[in-house]
Amino acid sequence: MNSILNDISDKLCEAARIKSSEMNIDISFAIYDENGLPVIFRRFGNAPAISCKLVPGKAYTSAMMFMPTEELANLCCNGGPLMGLENKDPKITLISGGFPLFYNGTCIGGIGVGGGRGNEDSIICQYVLSVFQELTSK
Repeated sequence: MNSILNDISDKLCEAARIKSSEMNIDISFAIYDENGLPVIFRRFGNAPAISCKLVPGKAYTSAMMFMPTEELANLCCNGGPLMGLENKDPKITLISGGFPLFYNGTCIGGIGVGGGRGNEDSIICQYVLSVFQELTSK
């Protein structure tokens, strides 16, 4: 499955760059594979330095947990069914902006975006996911 990510990672990275540029936001972008290993990382413009730490964690988390980081954060909150999960794996990041990549019903990795405010990271992720769907449906 990793070969799919390797084949399209540059196109997804370019999609993130284009969308963030349209929104006038400097971001960091990462893709991790189904094993939680990095495929690509880019920092565009003057993306906040902290995004260089958070974005790989977002991509890793969504790839390992098969869900968006924001959804996982809700499950890990005080009293949630996964409360304390982030203490078991220091790479787990419970900040919105990470989404899994599914191909033929199987999670083959995750993407992470950081640098925007509010839901801007998620808007960029949604655009990248739409490009991923387009590329993998051919």
